[in-house]
Amino acid sequence: MTPIRVLLVDDHRIVRQGLRSILDPDPAFEVVGEASDGSSGITLTIEKKPDIVLLDLKLPDLDGISVCQRILEICPQTAVLILTAYIDQNLVNTCLRAGARGYLLKDAENLNLKEQLSNVMQGYAALDPRAAGILTDIVRNHPQSSDVLSMRDLDILRLIAQGLTNREIAARLFLSENTIKGYIKDIMARLDVHNRVEAVLLAKERGLL
Repeated sequence: MTPIRVLLVDDHRIVRQGLRSILDPDPAFEVVGEASDGSSGITLTIEKKPDIVLLDLKLPDLDGISVCQRILEICPQTAVLILTAYIDQNLVNTCLRAGARGYLLKDAENLNLKEQLSNVMQGYAALDPRAAGILTDIVRNHPQSSDVLSMRDLDILRLIAQGLTNREIAARLFLSENTIKGYIKDIMARLDVHNRVEAVLLAKERGLL
C-alpha cells in the first residue's frame, strides 16, 4: 500500500516532533518534510508534492490562510489540513473558503490524527467538533436561496456527502469529470456557498438530503 505523504508546516519544533512521533512508526504514512515558516512550506510543497500539508495558521512570515491559498494554486492535487490552537467563526469560515479540507485543534483530547488524514485522502472533510459546530451555525443562519436544486444536483450532493471525489462521482453517474465539476460549481452558486462542505451542510439543514 502506498503511504500517505504528509508535509508538516509549523513554527514550533516540538509540535513537529510530536506529529512525527505519531506518523513515523506507521507504514501507512510518510512524513516527506518539515517547514517552520510559510515560505519554506510553499517551497517544500512544490519540491515534495505531498498528498497532504498539515498546516498551522500562525507562522512567522506569512499567515496560514495565504499559505493555504498559494499551495492550492500551485499544487491543486495536494490537500491542506489546518492544525491550529486557535478557533473562531471567521477563521473556520475563511480557511474552508480558502480551500482547506479540514480544521483540527491542537488541544483536542482525541485528535485521531491518522484517522483524520485517512479521511481527507478518501475525500471527507476533517473537522474538530467545535469547528463543525461553528460551520453548522453559519449554514443554519444562511439566507434561503430561491433556486431549486434538480434531482441530478441532489444525487451529486448525496455522493459528495458520502465522501466521493469528482472522478468517483463521474464514474458512478456515467458522466465526465468536467461535467461533474460544472454541476458542483452550479450547485454552489445556487446555494450561495463557497465549498463542498458548506453545500452538503446547507442541503441537510434544509432537509434536502
